[in-house]
Parts: sequence; structure tokens; C-alpha cells
Amino acid sequence: MSWFRRLMVYLLCSVTCLPALCRANLASGDYAFEVNVGGETREYLVHVPKQVGAGQALPMVLVLHGGMGNMQVQATERFYHQISAAEKHGYIAVFPNGYSRLPGGKFATWNAGNCCGPALKKQSDDVGVIRAMIQAMQQKTAIDANRIFVDGMSNGGMMAYRLACELSGTISAIAAVAGTDNTRQCLPSKPVAILHIHAKDDDHVPFNGGPGEKSMTDVSFNSVPATIQKWVKLNQANPQAERILEVSGAYCEVHRGGLAPAQLCVTDSGGHSWPGGSKPRGGEAGSTAIDANDVIWAFFNANGRH
Repeated sequence: MSWFRRLMVYLLCSVTCLPALCRANLASGDYAFEVNVGGETREYLVHVPKQVGAGQALPMVLVLHGGMGNMQVQATERFYHQISAAEKHGYIAVFPNGYSRLPGGKFATWNAGNCCGPALKKQSDDVGVIRAMIQAMQQKTAIDANRIFVDGMSNGGMMAYRLACELSGTISAIAAVAGTDNTRQCLPSKPVAILHIHAKDDDHVPFNGGPGEKSMTDVSFNSVPATIQKWVKLNQANPQAERILEVSGAYCEVHRGGLAPAQLCVTDSGGHSWPGGSKPRGGEAGSTAIDANDVIWAFFNANGRH
């Protein structure tokens, strides 16, 4: 920043603080922070891309790990490629840790409504935790308030749906991978754009609902079609889907119109996995028919608020 611009920023801030100018942005790189909600400390990791500039408000994507995972697993590049995606597309990636009874936050879960594990049993205030993390990040660096997004894997995807229901005033769009909407109630105050990605052969959270053959819980999950229908209705979108992508092994379709879109992408194979990534347990590859990170960012980029 030139001496003249520094002087102008100082003068502006002396009169009225303009957040995008007066807040010192985090430099590009990786950080570890924590919040305290209700006496519980919860950690989160942050990656700021090289595209960050002085006074520049960037989009922010909160990335929620799957059940029995943690923030480190979700931030591991070889599994989910989230760090390279943040660099490629120019957004701040935030990796919150779910509720865990163990030191270091391992084997964490999210209280996503009817799932999952210790977080559900404890009735962990995970909505309050995510709200606190968003507010903390807005104090630490310049965030584009119209472009705050959430994506998640499995139980993290389910939690993304709960956040769409309960933090709709803050979150513009969500993307859930291999995790359906299992909220107990949903009364969003503002429309939230919804993207769902799921494999037909998912054996943990079955495409057509019910208990998963290899699920680590005894939950009877809501189906993918029921999840999409719910959000088409909430968003007052067109009940008729429009096919927007068809490639070998996958397709995407979207319900447009209304208050916000609801989009579904389906892969023929890949099981319970992140398309374009690999499974932390077993190291198996997800479907390569689509790249989840690219599909998600294209959807987020088109669905910020104005």
C-alpha cells in the first residue's frame, strides 16, 4: 500500500471506520484459532489464499468434516483438496472441529438434528459454535458478508443443512456431500441456495434413505429425493428440474426460480466419498466423474447475496 493510500485509510478511519479498509487482513497462510461457547472451547483451522490484498473482503467457506473425523482430516489436501481449491478460487477456507470428548478433538461429530453420535446425545450447541466462528473471523479479517458459505461431508453435510435452517440470515448457500437433511425443524428467515452431491451406491447414507449398511449409527436417514423436495418447497423453486450436466458416470440438475435454487448432482459410483477426493479410511478414491470442489465453488460463486 502506498504512503498516500495509507494516509487516506487513516483519515477515513478517523472519521468513520469502514470495515473493509480499517481491519488489518490476515496475511495469506494457515492459522489455528479457537472460540468458547457455553464454557466449551472449540478449535478451527483457517487457510487464507495468496489472492488476499489490503482491504479486500474475500468470500469465506466453512468446511465441515464427517462424523468421527476432525478439522485436520478435512483440511488434509490429499483427501479433500480443499486448500488447493481455496487457492484456485480465491476464498478463505475455515475448518471447524465438531464436538469431541477427546483431547485434540479427534472422533468428532455434529449435532445435525437426528444425527450424530456424542454431539447429538449431548445436544451440543454446534449452531452457536459456528455462529461464533463466523463472528470471530469477521473481526479478524475482511469477509464479504454476502458470500459466506458452508459445505460438508456426511455428518458435516447434515450439519450444513441445519445451518441453512438456523443461520440463514448469515449463510448464502450450502453444499452437502453424502449427507442428507435430517433436521427436526426448519424455519429459515432468508432463502438459502442448496447443492446436494450424492453417489447412488452410498452404503453409509443411502440415496433412497433408511439405515446405511455400513453406517456407524442406527439412524434411518432421510432420502436424497425427500431432501431436495423439501428445499424446492422451502425455496419456492420450480418443481420441474432442469438437467444442466450429463457426463459419463454423473449428472446434475437444478430447480430454478423462486427464492433460491436447489441443485442435485448424482454420481453412479464412489460410495460414501467426496468426488474428486479420496477416503481417509481405506484410502479409496471417490468418483472422478465430477470434481466436487469445482462444482461447489461454481454454485457458491453464482449464489452470493446482493
